[in-house]
Amino acid sequence: MNNKYNTDLLLKEANKSILFTANRPELVMEHGKGMYLWDTNGKRYLDFIGGWAVTSLGHCPEVITKALLEQSAKLVNASPTFYNVPMVEFAKLLTDNSCFEKVFFASTGAEANEGAIKLARKYGTKFLNGAFEIITATNSFHGRTLATMSATGKKKWEKLFEPKVQGFKHVPLNDSKAIQNAITSKTCSIMVEPVQGEGGVFAVEENYIRSLRELCNEKKILLLFDEVQTGIGRTGKLFAYEHFGIEPDIMTLAKGIGGGYPLAAMLTKEKFDIFEAGDQGGTYSSQPLGMSVGMAVVKEIINKNIVKNAEQQGEYIKHKLTSIANKFNLTNIRGKGLLLAFDLPVEKGSEVVNECLYRGLLINSPRPAYIRLMPPLIVTSREIDEMIEILSGVLADILK
Repeated sequence: MNNKYNTDLLLKEANKSILFTANRPELVMEHGKGMYLWDTNGKRYLDFIGGWAVTSLGHCPEVITKALLEQSAKLVNASPTFYNVPMVEFAKLLTDNSCFEKVFFASTGAEANEGAIKLARKYGTKFLNGAFEIITATNSFHGRTLATMSATGKKKWEKLFEPKVQGFKHVPLNDSKAIQNAITSKTCSIMVEPVQGEGGVFAVEENYIRSLRELCNEKKILLLFDEVQTGIGRTGKLFAYEHFGIEPDIMTLAKGIGGGYPLAAMLTKEKFDIFEAGDQGGTYSSQPLGMSVGMAVVKEIINKNIVKNAEQQGEYIKHKLTSIANKFNLTNIRGKGLLLAFDLPVEKGSEVVNECLYRGLLINSPRPAYIRLMPPLIVTSREIDEMIEILSGVLADILK
């Protein structure tokens, strides 16, 4: 057991000095490696949350450690005034491996989405007679700034932090008629997650997303993909738009792109490179340290074909869940790659999550009857078997 830290003292200090924003369990994480985390009492946890789909290469991968050490000895921050070497190299890596030609780097998914919203509105100002409205989906999630909360389609956020940023409409996912009816002369963009992660892991239908592409072409408005959770291999493709045979006009990335380091990006086509100097920026945009980490992570995922592992292991998880589904009345096993979920027969998601935590497994319940799984992309069948064994024991006790 690790006796380096006094957990009770740490928790006391946390409650004293850290602003309350979330209900956290009474434990403190101390270190991690691969698929596992350890708390300050030395207890090990199998991580099927993956830092909220962030630790794409698992905990403390060597490529990130190496990138941080080498770049920190060269240049940490040159200010956003200048180009820097890893900035240029990372931008090229992303554009060479996607359908886009231009990149803006940021620190968080919300910041990337803010940039995308600004770009869509700039496009509306320049080419659509001042159009500014953006249509998003109900149950969507786009971030926690005021603008991205306004874009988000969570019901319980409707009255939070009013007045919201104006100019967003929410319509049901996969409802083409609702989208068509929502478009007006004020519309500049449609913003969609290829798979709604926080909403419960619900994917767009292929015919629906193709119809959106056609509709945007017809109306000359922008199609914006929020791939903050789905990008960089999470769904079994490097980018989720590849599942549908269409290309968005703008795409945002975060979470897995930095493997745990705070990093995000907005990508767009050459023809939408329309910002003027001063329209968009950020103190930490394209910071060399982050650029080096992001480049190391994305290269590792591409060079070792970790995307294929995400696809294969995702299918294995579905197979294992299906094998226990009848026993526990689990339904609607869904998702792509390693962004998966299923429905419980009763609204006991939080109980399942808490009991799994007690037994050393980290999972998530985005809604009372949903369980979500988003492990690091390096997960193996052995760790999936371990997850299923713990989960089955928990379900047997809670669902009886």
